Amino acid sequence: MDKLDVLKELSAKEKKELLKQLQQEEKEDQRNRREAYETLRHQFAFDVESKLMPTVNNVQGFYDWIVGESEAFRNVMRDYGRLRRGEEQSSFSVVDEDFKLEVKSNKVKSFDERADLAAERLINYLKNYVGRTDKGVDDPMYQLAMTLLERNKQGDLDYKSISKLYELESRFDAEYAEIMQLFKESNVVYKTATNYYFYKRDLNGVWRRIEPSFCRL
Repeated sequence: MDKLDVLKELSAKEKKELLKQLQQEEKEDQRNRREAYETLRHQFAFDVESKLMPTVNNVQGFYDWIVGESEAFRNVMRDYGRLRRGEEQSSFSVVDEDFKLEVKSNKVKSFDERADLAAERLINYLKNYVGRTDKGVDDPMYQLAMTLLERNKQGDLDYKSISKLYELESRFDAEYAEIMQLFKESNVVYKTATNYYFYKRDLNGVWRRIEPSFCRL
């Protein structure tokens, strides 16, 4: 007797009980699948974080180390006569067999304390702005402006991002323009940015840059 014949032999009450049992089994199966997925998700995230954080700490440690060591070696070069005393340019390169290190320093545009006042005024302005729009914080202009106000890990505003805020003046009013003017007036300080580049010479004698970055793997 096949399953269809068995079902025909069941009473209405038995069919109802069977349906209830099947639905319960389906719920339990869904719950088991969800619990299994959530367990795997947790383990995956835990494994990634466990490997990520030591890597991040190692890279940060390497950066702190090379900053100090490069400055110390630069002083040695200056004392040895390879760099002139009082020389502002702090770029140099070191080549040792098939390895090369380049330390490049350049002046970058930055802001003085007036930019902090402008940023504070702009945040308050944007809060009032979203209060007058139907979209609120979902307004794309608000989201764009707030993104451009984000600071780096040193707590500094990004010059290129702030420059993009100037392009939005036509979207806002005279108060916004005043805030942008304050940003422009604060752009009088120049900071020194130092970057480190590493190279290995390949079998053909060509220097290939080594970059500890996912983007270059």
